[in-house]
Amino acid sequence: MALDIGGSFTDVVTYDAQTGRCRADKVPTAPDDLAAGMLRALSISVAVPEDISFLVHGTTHGLNTFLQRRGDRVMLLATSGAADVYHIARGPRSRLYDLHYRKPAPLLAPRDIVAVNGRVDSRGVEIEELDEGSVRAAARRFKADGFESVAVAYLFSHLRPAHELRTREILIEELGPNLPISLSHEVAQEWREYERTSSAVVDAYIGPAIRRYLSRLDRELSARGLRVPLHVMQSSGGITSTQSACRRPMHTLLSGPVGGAIGGAELAKALNRPNLICMDMGGTSFDVSLIVDGRPDHSSEAQLEGLPMLMSTVNIHTIGAGGGSVAQVEAGGLRVGPESVAARPGPACYGRGGTKATVTDANLILGRLDSSRFAGGRVRLRDDLAEQALTELGMELGLDPYAMAEGVCDVANAKMAQAIRTITVARGIEPRDFTLVAFGGAGPMHGAFLARELGIREVLVPNLPGAFSAWGMLQTAMRRDFAEPYFRRDSELDGQDMARRLASTFVRALASMGMEGVAGTDRRVEHAVDIRYAAQEYTLSVPLTDADEPLREGFPASIARRFADLHHARYGHANLGAPIEFTTLRTAVFGEFDRVESEAVLAMTDDPVPNTVRPVRFTGVLHQTPIHFRDALSHGHAFAGPAVVVEDTATTVVPPGFRVQVDSYGSLVIRMEEQ
Repeated sequence: MALDIGGSFTDVVTYDAQTGRCRADKVPTAPDDLAAGMLRALSISVAVPEDISFLVHGTTHGLNTFLQRRGDRVMLLATSGAADVYHIARGPRSRLYDLHYRKPAPLLAPRDIVAVNGRVDSRGVEIEELDEGSVRAAARRFKADGFESVAVAYLFSHLRPAHELRTREILIEELGPNLPISLSHEVAQEWREYERTSSAVVDAYIGPAIRRYLSRLDRELSARGLRVPLHVMQSSGGITSTQSACRRPMHTLLSGPVGGAIGGAELAKALNRPNLICMDMGGTSFDVSLIVDGRPDHSSEAQLEGLPMLMSTVNIHTIGAGGGSVAQVEAGGLRVGPESVAARPGPACYGRGGTKATVTDANLILGRLDSSRFAGGRVRLRDDLAEQALTELGMELGLDPYAMAEGVCDVANAKMAQAIRTITVARGIEPRDFTLVAFGGAGPMHGAFLARELGIREVLVPNLPGAFSAWGMLQTAMRRDFAEPYFRRDSELDGQDMARRLASTFVRALASMGMEGVAGTDRRVEHAVDIRYAAQEYTLSVPLTDADEPLREGFPASIARRFADLHHARYGHANLGAPIEFTTLRTAVFGEFDRVESEAVLAMTDDPVPNTVRPVRFTGVLHQTPIHFRDALSHGHAFAGPAVVVEDTATTVVPPGFRVQVDSYGSLVIRMEEQ
């Protein structure tokens, strides 16, 4: 079973191992108490918790804590003489001439930073002992000033962590064993002082809230009879135990949206479509990720509201655009999002007190939503309230409610198309070479419109699209990531030394999976090395075949060639033969579980028969549009737009000029008809 908490709905996917079938449910999210909402969703989907054999959870608790700035008050201990690293931050090279640029708002004020004497140099050699007296003084101030959490980030501690480790010992002596402490070398054992400091601060800021949340879930689930451990999705696309998540809370920050990318990778393999753009449109946000050559696009660094975090993460670009995004007039024009009505009060059509016009209201009065079957019938939509909200908005622009509704959808589509360009065109990737996978509660309603705007030829709507991210969580594996600084020019490379270090990490990585209870036969390890051109600032991560590859003849030339190929693919140019530098060794270990197989569907026996026909508006014209039920469609069924496909977790809209075919896995394959 997988549970994914979104801004408007909590999605639950249950897999029955005996029948081999999946079922999806949607339950309104409880924004004020996510844990209670998750437990309610669990009780609706499974009558007897003892029957659950596997449970994974994608949580937005840490993300919400960060975005809403509701984290704990953090004291930062930093090296004297470099205590301002966190606030100096890093200049934005891409915005040097932007007069409106504002530095990211930090999570703590300068007065909350304590400078501590003691110094390690850039080779990891201690040149000044730690001043333990200043650490004890910081502990006294912590108690007096009402701090709640501590981050420790000393210069070059990723090379020699002794000062940070001793600082923790002193703080525990002074303040007790339950003090939340984040050491930068444990959060991110990597170079770049600002990024490592920022990572430690983020971890300290959100960590206590995540620990309280997961500890409560563990207690409640145990009390209800759950016999298996709760697993938590990580930003890397792997899962971990709640105990490990509590030790590394920052790694769960993007836990919610990453499930869609993992599901996309599984879909790419099953359907033999290696390059996918995954778009997840829910109630609050629009998340975009890439599947390239069958694998999610990964990075070793993430940014949230401009603040960097060093962690393994699936690259996900998020904007505020969802079904609950508010439409409003601003400076004489129409703006949609990022403000959202979330689950409470919700769009006007929910009838829960909301009065602001949203994307969901617009789709409803255009005839694209079935008011009686929304969210599996758990939410009854009111056309009159949606029309009233759009009428009031339209009066400000001199438009009738239906023209206003199409305008809202057009603006939302343009905004989402630009988000897709950000992770494709801006990186030299042509969207036309990819298939667009549309999922989330609102994604299939907008997928074809985005494809038309971007020139994408094919849109894929998978099974259970409204809960696809939760389904993706059932396709993943346990994962731990290890990084080790390794600065060498290619001319100085010692293959034996690199192989020895990788072998040492290999042993540690396998042992970590053993601690998670994963059998030896189910563990596998992958290695990579970060490389850059000499004197460059940024790196690319180049995969290695195994830990012994550096020992093989021709390794320097082989790794240089792979780096050049990756550099050309990412930036459009390369300089094979130029000096390169190695900066970091990376190891990822995986613990495999049994995967939930994609279900094949029966072949059609006759042509699809619409359940009904209703008027739906496209570009100002009402079309008598066939309405199909998804569960009545079989492999081989095909029909032309306009059409609407209804199911419990989502609604798929097929505009005029598109054609749909159902493939052998039940996916809706939507293609633009030849002009």
